[in-house]
Amino acid sequence: MSKKKIKEIIIGSNNTGKIREIRDLLPKKYKIFTPNDFNLRSPKENGKSFIENSLIKAEYYSKKIGKICIADDSGLEIDYLDKAPGIFSARWGGKNNNFNIAIKKVFRELNKKDKKWRFKKIHARFICALTIYGLKKNPIHSLGIVRGLISNKKMGKNGFGYDPIFIPNGSLLTFAEMQPSKKYKIDHRYIAFKKIKKFF
Repeated sequence: MSKKKIKEIIIGSNNTGKIREIRDLLPKKYKIFTPNDFNLRSPKENGKSFIENSLIKAEYYSKKIGKICIADDSGLEIDYLDKAPGIFSARWGGKNNNFNIAIKKVFRELNKKDKKWRFKKIHARFICALTIYGLKKNPIHSLGIVRGLISNKKMGKNGFGYDPIFIPNGSLLTFAEMQPSKKYKIDHRYIAFKKIKKFF
């Protein structure tokens, strides 16, 4: 497909936190849809990487609805847990992707590894893969990474997912303790979006 004039775009996610954040990153001139507007559930994410899973979602929603789609796949990698939960970040929250359950599992796995982990620096990174499908002949991908540490308890009420236990490098606050406007300017989703912003 040649260069298109974009007027409408689908955010290929059923995660309200992700939808809110991507909506805030996109230019205001577009009419934005979500799968919920078309009563579509998420496709099976069986890719081996964040990029593959973001492509599965972007292609699925774009073809189903017939519009350009931007889709995200993101997650948390913890060095001490051999990069887990990684692409299974949401699935650690069980059937309903409950991140209170997922965070408890992180703490449980760290405890199994080392009872004294709370007194150590537990290095981690948030990774976001974004894919735009339907704009050009081939899908457009980008990857954003933000590095930081795992806090020894949940802190903050903002954000979503693992935000209450992730402290980005250079900060004393978790993502969930920050104002969303501050978080949006430094997180993995923003870094990934900056790389493909020119297409919008």
